[in-house]
Amino acid sequence: MNTSGPAGQGLRLIPFRGLRYVPERVGSLAAVTSPPYDVVVRPDGLHHLESADPYNIVRLILPQADTAAARHQQAAQTLKHWLAEGVLAPDSEPALYVYEQRNAEILQRGVVGALALSAPADGIVLPHEDVMAHVVEDRADLMRTTAAHLEPLLLTYRSDEDGPGATAVIERTTDRPPLLATTTEDGYHHRLWAVTDPADRAEIETDLARHQALIADGHHRWATYLRLQQEHTAPGPWDFGLVLLVDTARYPLRVRAIHRLLHRLPVADALAALDGRFRVRDLDVPLPRALDALAEAAAEGNAFLLAGDGGFHLVDRPDPGLLSRTIRADRPAAWRSLDATVLHSALLDHIWRIPDAPEHIAYIHDTAAAVEQAERHGATAVLMHPVREEVVRDLARQGVTMPRKSTSFGPKPATGLVLRSLDLD
Repeated sequence: MNTSGPAGQGLRLIPFRGLRYVPERVGSLAAVTSPPYDVVVRPDGLHHLESADPYNIVRLILPQADTAAARHQQAAQTLKHWLAEGVLAPDSEPALYVYEQRNAEILQRGVVGALALSAPADGIVLPHEDVMAHVVEDRADLMRTTAAHLEPLLLTYRSDEDGPGATAVIERTTDRPPLLATTTEDGYHHRLWAVTDPADRAEIETDLARHQALIADGHHRWATYLRLQQEHTAPGPWDFGLVLLVDTARYPLRVRAIHRLLHRLPVADALAALDGRFRVRDLDVPLPRALDALAEAAAEGNAFLLAGDGGFHLVDRPDPGLLSRTIRADRPAAWRSLDATVLHSALLDHIWRIPDAPEHIAYIHDTAAAVEQAERHGATAVLMHPVREEVVRDLARQGVTMPRKSTSFGPKPATGLVLRSLDLD
């Protein structure tokens, strides 16, 4: 996207003094990082990260205690102790940060900074998914208590020309030795550089001021930023949020699906309730082939893969009458035909009658983990096919939000490489 907001206003990215792990105080930088808080598969992934290193960032983003208030206070105390012990330390001067992720298949580079907050109506930062109030409340209390942004959101924009600008600075910067380099267990190589030269920073800031951005990952945290900004009426650090901005014209992202785990619905009951309103085919194949079948069916229309009983069940070709009765007619056709729309409106709300609450539904990014948890607990995993990126952008431009957790853009930035303290700013 290269259209700026009203009155020519676009993205305003400013430097900050990053909080970073002191390598000599931890086992390794890889051992203290984590995926974003909502990607960690709980409880197994949480326990794995906690045991990787006593200073793993998961102890800040997903603290463990009996109550929410106790969890957030624990995170604040942990952050305070790590700063006092020199495990985390602020950089000596404000900077923008160039961040690179690479594996055998993909290279992604972007710039990390503190982005001026704006409402969706301003047309500068565009959300494309709805959010859940209880998640925003939880993240708000954590940020409020720690006075820190612990992990950057992933935002995308699209440049329209070569020459001077953010991408040119990024390319020049990556020719220098990085501040840090590490390889995480998922095979991604991560590198980080500080951009402190005033001319480089001005080139980035001038370029970004011409653009608007799409929230690729972090809708709940962006909503949290806006909520906390409203609580702090005086101008200051709460007017900015920690983000990673990626130019997808240069570095295209992957778009993957987020799957649903229905805790209290066995697969047999889920299938019986369909009662002819969808076509159902049982697949006696491994997971990769079942996903291939899902992709073929999704090319023709709405399709889902149910798992949890040891097999896979392809559910597609919904009854048109069911869709006309259950899906809102006051939205664009692209929204009405989304798999997530059909799932939530026709299946979850109408057929299965499952409330969208954490005790009933979990959202899981990893396909194999969703299947494994469903089989372990006698639940139903609903495996989804990803939405095309152009559909996401088109709906966002129209100001239409998709059902929550409709997409997973990636690769996502590793959590723990650079943090932002609101007290320091």
